[in-house]
Amino acid sequence: MATTIAPVASIQLPSKSRILPTSWCPDKDLLIVASHSHHGKMTLYKMQGSKKWEVTIKPHPSHDKKSEEPDVVGVAWSPDVQSIAVASNPPTVSIHSIQDGKELRSHPIALHPQASLTGIWWFLEEKKVVGNGLPDIFKRGENLTGSAHGMLKGLPLLDPIQDDTKPLGSSELFAFQGVRSKPSETTTNVISPSIDTWPHLPSDLAAASIAANRPDSEQTFPEGEGEADDTNVNSILAVADNLGNVHLFLEGSYPLGAVSLQSKFFPRSLYKLRDYFFAHIGPDAPAVDSAVGLLPSVVQLPYLTGRHLRDVARVSSSARELVSYTMRVVRDMRAAWWGTDGAVSARDLGPKWLLSLEDRQKNEFGHEVAYALLDLTCLLTTGRSSEALLDYLGSGEHMSERSMQKWETIMTDALVRIRDLAEQRVAPACQRLHLLLQEVQGWSALPQYAVCNLKPSDVEGCLNLTAAAIFNSSSLAATARKELLRFKEFMKWLRYETSRTNAAGDHHNPRPQHDILEVNEYLMSSLPASPIDKWFTGLATPVIRESIGVPSERASIDAAIGKALGALDGWDQTVHDDVRARDLSHIERNLDKLLQTLADRCRAIFDEAAKAAARSTVRVAEWEVTPMMAPVGTLQSEGTASSSATVIRERTVPEEDKPGNFLQFLAIRPPHDGGRSYLCIVRLQQGLGALKSVPTVEVSVLECCATEAGSETVAPFDLLDFDFFDSQVLVMVYRPKDEQSRIATIGYADLIYHPIPSHEYVNGTTRKALMDEVLDRLGSGQCPSAPAPITQSRTLTSCVAGGVTLAVNGRTGRRVSCVLDEAGMNLEVLDMEGEEEGEEEEEDLELEEAEEDEVAEGSG
Repeated sequence: MATTIAPVASIQLPSKSRILPTSWCPDKDLLIVASHSHHGKMTLYKMQGSKKWEVTIKPHPSHDKKSEEPDVVGVAWSPDVQSIAVASNPPTVSIHSIQDGKELRSHPIALHPQASLTGIWWFLEEKKVVGNGLPDIFKRGENLTGSAHGMLKGLPLLDPIQDDTKPLGSSELFAFQGVRSKPSETTTNVISPSIDTWPHLPSDLAAASIAANRPDSEQTFPEGEGEADDTNVNSILAVADNLGNVHLFLEGSYPLGAVSLQSKFFPRSLYKLRDYFFAHIGPDAPAVDSAVGLLPSVVQLPYLTGRHLRDVARVSSSARELVSYTMRVVRDMRAAWWGTDGAVSARDLGPKWLLSLEDRQKNEFGHEVAYALLDLTCLLTTGRSSEALLDYLGSGEHMSERSMQKWETIMTDALVRIRDLAEQRVAPACQRLHLLLQEVQGWSALPQYAVCNLKPSDVEGCLNLTAAAIFNSSSLAATARKELLRFKEFMKWLRYETSRTNAAGDHHNPRPQHDILEVNEYLMSSLPASPIDKWFTGLATPVIRESIGVPSERASIDAAIGKALGALDGWDQTVHDDVRARDLSHIERNLDKLLQTLADRCRAIFDEAAKAAARSTVRVAEWEVTPMMAPVGTLQSEGTASSSATVIRERTVPEEDKPGNFLQFLAIRPPHDGGRSYLCIVRLQQGLGALKSVPTVEVSVLECCATEAGSETVAPFDLLDFDFFDSQVLVMVYRPKDEQSRIATIGYADLIYHPIPSHEYVNGTTRKALMDEVLDRLGSGQCPSAPAPITQSRTLTSCVAGGVTLAVNGRTGRRVSCVLDEAGMNLEVLDMEGEEEGEEEEEDLELEEAEEDEVAEGSG
């Protein structure tokens, strides 16, 4: 029998491992192998046998059982095949990069302590052609004119912030302390638990009007030369648990809530058709597949089809980016003012200098009570200095030019950084957040967003907190600017007094250049304890408008202008002595706590809105449990090497001529007692059209026997494993009697299928009940069988004895399969449409000879 099956590689695995039905990468020659002895380890191999990377799956930090070793349940490839979704227990879904295996994000799934995940799928959105196909010359994309994102797109991007995960380069490692920007040990995910659990799409900083810190963090194209890959847009990641729930994630990131199918039954297979989900459910026994219902349970999520879902998800994602941005900037401001490990605290320099002067007054000059500020004020106003202060100003320990220069540099850098960050980053970011929340406020009044449960009072509270953050950051910038001015005047005065103290007898005194009033303000309000501390300590409360001078009544613009004109007309009669600055010292302005409160409340709003898709679920059809279903305890577990176990594989193919319908193929090997065994191919018509009529069930029975090579004798074989390769071919691994294991292909598309009377197979029938009926008909002669029509086969070299596990990839351009032996140590990779190396060399040689002959004939 001629064959094109060619061996590619034989991989010796370092430890006992296992492969999954979805181990093959859809469009690349890559293969995922999960370690069996270390459940949380996952390795990506190239088809030729080399290891690309290896990662350890870790449980989410929120899980209580952090010491429990994760067990990989299944993997799903993203539609753009740039990431891998891994479902593991304790219930966690993690997304890993295909390039290096790095964990991009992780989603804990809150379940009952005894619950676990059972399956994972990633569905591509069915793209619809909208319009006449002409390009959008305005480049609006998903941004509606007048929407919050439409306005954000027209604003300048906020400056990027230091990436904590990026390693320091040589320029940062060897820079001076004031220049080097050392990344904090805390990353974005641990700034706040609310940021970590905030529902969001994959990061899109440009949509939130934030510049990217790394050029390679976003895929950019020159103008007119290409477009970003939108394959993942609106894709749905689905994860099933053994409680009958399906947890949905938009684009593998934004949680849509859990859809409940049926208690104590969970989906063994899942198929998505527009906004409908078809789930074949079975009992709570993960290793049993024969008790799965023959007909699916169908649910509809109408909220998936509209643009409201994605609009809310984009606003939630951009709001998260902005809140996270402001919290990280405030953290950098705190570090600049309060100092970090190994860095000097700018705010402590003044109190330490003052404390050193008081210590000298007590210890060296015998003052029982130190009055450092009194001596400094006396020197400032009269020019006379006490003996202790005179000695202190003349000492080189604290008043040397080097010490003063260091003090001035650290304070100036800290105040300038606080001023710039508050004015150029925090306040604009909060203003952009205010725009987004205003749009959410409008949604809360619209009936089409009612399923999102947006409460106007909650949104109004977040708007007030955002307004307070804008006011506090703006006032912090003004205070830092004022503090910097006073500090510079204070340093001018210190240098003046120091030089006057150290001057010789006949030396002319330097000319004073400081402002005595500003220096006095700094001595009284900033040197012992700076007012900037209030932005990092204390409480966080919304700002009451009346307390900052805003009138409580809502006056019109005309009234406000008239009041201002009246004040200008009577300016000469105004008593200017009574005009004083408003005292705002009582206002709590802790930006840290204010942003934390804002993050908690915003996250709660968007978390409730994210579950709108699950709340919109409509049950279209349910699988009813009938007495025909066999007890779970009597069923054998699938996927084992035992010939008495039931093994079921399935494939779903959409019907092109019948939109809304699809064909489901089932390949079932019924259990047998060592006698004749069979492989049953079942074809069912399912879909939206099949819900209104009795579905068609057709079966083709193949006997596990084949014609021996060189003879017409039909010999039985032991079927080890099998799976659908494509729409035409099924791949199986079998072992003839007293021979080595072989891999073969069988064409199932051209088989003769015999209909089974479907009036007996109503809703509630299991796959096991169907197989029992087929075997009964086979025994009574009502249903024929035929030997397996093997198209081509090849003897395996590594997986010789024992059971095997098969994984295939029959997509165009791939056409590969792999077989893992029962020990989980030997993995054999095969090209199902390859050629032998010797044959390739012979063909190349013949081609070269033919070309030489053509050249010779042409020259003759």
